[in-house]
Amino acid sequence: MSSVLVLGGGFAGLLAAAAASPYTGEITVVERDAFPDGPQLRRGQPQARHPHFLAPGGVLGLERLLPGTTDRLLAAGAKRIGVGADLLFRPSVGAWLDRRATDRFGIGCSRQLLDHVVREMIRERGGVTFRSECEPVSLLGDGTAIRGVRVRELRTGTTELLEADLVIDATGRGSQAGQWLDHLGIAVPPAQIVDSGHAYATRVYRAIPGAESGFPLILIQADGRSGNPSGNANLLPVEDGRWIVAVGGTRGMSMPGGDDEFLEFARHRVPDPLIGEVLAEAEPLSGTMRSRSTANRRYRFDRVRAWPCGFVVAGDAATATNPVYGQGLSVAARSANVLRAAFGARGVDPTAADRIQRSICRAARDPWQMATSQDLQFRDTEGGRPTALDRWQLRYGDRVFQAASSRPAVAAIVSEVMFLARPALAMGHPAVVTGALLGPRRPAPGKPPLTTWERGFLAGGRVA
Repeated sequence: MSSVLVLGGGFAGLLAAAAASPYTGEITVVERDAFPDGPQLRRGQPQARHPHFLAPGGVLGLERLLPGTTDRLLAAGAKRIGVGADLLFRPSVGAWLDRRATDRFGIGCSRQLLDHVVREMIRERGGVTFRSECEPVSLLGDGTAIRGVRVRELRTGTTELLEADLVIDATGRGSQAGQWLDHLGIAVPPAQIVDSGHAYATRVYRAIPGAESGFPLILIQADGRSGNPSGNANLLPVEDGRWIVAVGGTRGMSMPGGDDEFLEFARHRVPDPLIGEVLAEAEPLSGTMRSRSTANRRYRFDRVRAWPCGFVVAGDAATATNPVYGQGLSVAARSANVLRAAFGARGVDPTAADRIQRSICRAARDPWQMATSQDLQFRDTEGGRPTALDRWQLRYGDRVFQAASSRPAVAAIVSEVMFLARPALAMGHPAVVTGALLGPRRPAPGKPPLTTWERGFLAGGRVA
């Protein structure tokens, strides 16, 4: 049977291995870090400290690859977050979305728990060898075909040649695929980068007593319409009665300089003070952790004229979007399901790599368009200017989100598109178009649509 070599043992790499496992008997996952025994942080994954929401599109994709993963995550303490009922979302237009229960849901958990559960399920399935503390150095082969990778053992410094019929690069934003291909004489277009200068800071809190279960995910987007820098914030309920909270802003915003400033930022530098009001009653469990790794970046590997056999680039290594929009895990699942479909149709066929690569790039187009169109509205965004089509789409999106504040059918479709459970073409659904034309049924509420139970956890008003 064919052999597969996956570079990167994070979420995208694990799902690539899961996609291949039914169709080949030999899969090796190469990871620079040592894999932890449980749901713990690892050194090479600093972003794991920040919020990672497995959106409905990611849940659907994950279940296709590893049926039963959702139940395993929930049994381990992850939170089921129903889109609508368990989501408080204030988009950049400032109109809180209507809250009505739908069939779609996401998963709130730490990145450590997510990767651990997926890794254990793959181990239980069998057929996958994990090589830790080992990094890829270069591709083996030439401009027509890749036959493996040269790797370095980090403990000893020795190198080794690992041969495979198909190599899948899932090493994330730090991928060296472009340079590797260039060394083989394969011209890759320069990366497209759209960078709004977003920066953010994260703290972990103990949930307020009584709110350990059932508390909603809160998303507050930055306001790009004013032309001024703007803040954003999110609160993600996770396992063990904790909340992972991030605050941030676009270029020109001053981030919290320390723990004492975090709550102040949430209350006064974000378009709505809701998260700050909730945190006033919560106990912090960590210090402030910061990140500026937010640029949207994609390689147009689909435009390479002569793509080599036996090599595919997936997940963030191909297309990485601003993590503020919570798309990364779902894009990884989309990439893996492209692999699954291709393997199911033709087995692990190295000569199909060019078609697979083009399909992976197509699968990331909607997330890329949504993230970059939002970021291009902000002043001083680098890497492009909004086109006439971008401006029209933003105006249309504004009207849709305003209508969604009081039209449940519109809110349901918009949420599914935003969380990659439906294609962006669904924004042309008759119910959405009608809502955009007619506008909201009533003026948008100035305050978030909290339940009586949720309102009781605000500062000064908590009830049992």
